[in-house]
Formats: sequence, C-alpha cells, structure tokens
Amino acid sequence: MFKKGTKIYGILKGVCPKCHNESMYKNSNPYALREALDMHERCSHCNTKYKIEPSFFYGSMYVSYGVGIAFAVAVFVISYLILETNLKVAFGAIVITLIVFMPIIMRISRNIWINLFMSYDKSKVK
Repeated sequence: MFKKGTKIYGILKGVCPKCHNESMYKNSNPYALREALDMHERCSHCNTKYKIEPSFFYGSMYVSYGVGIAFAVAVFVISYLILETNLKVAFGAIVITLIVFMPIIMRISRNIWINLFMSYDKSKVK
C-alpha cells in the first residue's frame, strides 16, 4: 500500500511526485519552523519543477483545512468518546494537537496538492 510509485507514498514521504527519489523540502525536519516550507525549485533526479506556476501552493490551504478537520475529529473521538473526557478537555486536546501538528499538516497538505496534479512516471526513475 505504501510502495514507491503510489500516491500515498509520495504524500507521506514528501518526495518528488514524478520519480519518488528526492525530498521536495530542503530540510527534512518539519519542526525546523523557519525552513518548514522551503522547497527545492526542481528535482535533482528528473528535473521536475515543483512550483508549476506562481502561487501554486495557495491551493494547499484548502487541503490543510480538510486535513486539520481530520486531525480534530480523530482527537475528539479518542478523547471524548474513547477516553470519556468532558468537552472542555476534548476541546483542549484538539487545540493542542492542531498546534503541535501544524508543520506536519502544512507539509501533508502541500504533498496532497502537488500529487493531485502530478503522477509517478516510471520513465523518470533513474
């Protein structure tokens, strides 16, 4: 399921959507906040340009809303329904989770966005 060549692999690993050989991000640590969204211009293996057009990744903001909601729902289910906490604790858990996972949510959203427009291409693999 998470094999090289699948969309889910590209999304979770943050690699070039065409060849899956190189990380799109200059720093692999999403918690290096100053560099969290710094990306290479092109893939050094297949020369794929990541920013297809100016402001290409603005669309990922819409995706990040959905990803954030998914995180919030998961935390609510775990804290309120499974652990049976009160609503205030569940709300606090949601807020803390969204703050802690913000860099990961931003990167996953960018990865989803670019993978909507590009697909793995075996001919690009070296």
